[in-house]
Amino acid sequence: MVKPMQLGHANIRVSDVERAEKFYTEVLGLHVTQRRGTTVFLSLRDHSHELAIGAMGPEAQAADKSRVGTNHFAWEMSSFEDLKAMYHHLKEMGVEVSGTRSNSYSVGVYFTDPDGNGNEVYFEETGGWRQGEWGGTYPRKLED
Repeated sequence: MVKPMQLGHANIRVSDVERAEKFYTEVLGLHVTQRRGTTVFLSLRDHSHELAIGAMGPEAQAADKSRVGTNHFAWEMSSFEDLKAMYHHLKEMGVEVSGTRSNSYSVGVYFTDPDGNGNEVYFEETGGWRQGEWGGTYPRKLED
């Protein structure tokens, strides 16, 4: 069976593209790779984009957790130390952390962008999910 190599990018709708661009560049460190009309393309690497944000306008309805749609998209951190630093960075930037989750091989931090689009930053031990159950608690803590 032919199948995709990996998820290449996400494309989300926002009410204010300038506000969303500021959030994704200042909070998560993405950089703008191009602009096309009311859409901004952002990346973390030397790539066309991992995220596209398109303006809907200020009258657009906010994200609604009671409807079918995307729950969140997740940004993988290269180490637990980087995740911990990002967790503290989010708090310093005034981003409300809506929750954390942990299992025996990974830990994640959840938050939303200014339009309510769900995001997660996480660290996962390589291959850890193959070695055990999803239960348990990651042995290291985000807070000292």
